[in-house]
Amino acid sequence: MTVDPRTLGWLTRALNHEMSAVQQYLAQSVLARLWGDHELAGHLRAEALEELEHAERLMEPLIRAGIAPSAGVLAPARLGREVADLLVADQRLEMDAVRLYQEAVAHAVRMRDGASASLMEGLLNEELAHVQYLDGMMAKSAGHE
Repeated sequence: MTVDPRTLGWLTRALNHEMSAVQQYLAQSVLARLWGDHELAGHLRAEALEELEHAERLMEPLIRAGIAPSAGVLAPARLGREVADLLVADQRLEMDAVRLYQEAVAHAVRMRDGASASLMEGLLNEELAHVQYLDGMMAKSAGHE
């Protein structure tokens, strides 16, 4: 299977981002558990699993192209001293994902690569939903202060 090398680059960048997101959400889940907030810990763990599913979806076209997936450039997990800090860090993470997927979709469309465009657009829509959810959580958190 022949795939545009730049498309493979976008897939690898996206995989690095998703694995960084898994690491961040999982670390935050541990932190929330240590704070005694088991509900938040469960939510963050579920987010980590969703990001892991995104990574799996990105690995498939890489493997089909004969490329061994490698997410060797992970961003450090962003933690904080309180829930609001975690929400800000997660919103930044998700906004980074939105920008990445917008650019990746544009590239795939330019290359007339419908399969990659569809994959990236699906992930973009899920990341946009994450941003909306975090916006709601931040507004709710601000209302409780």
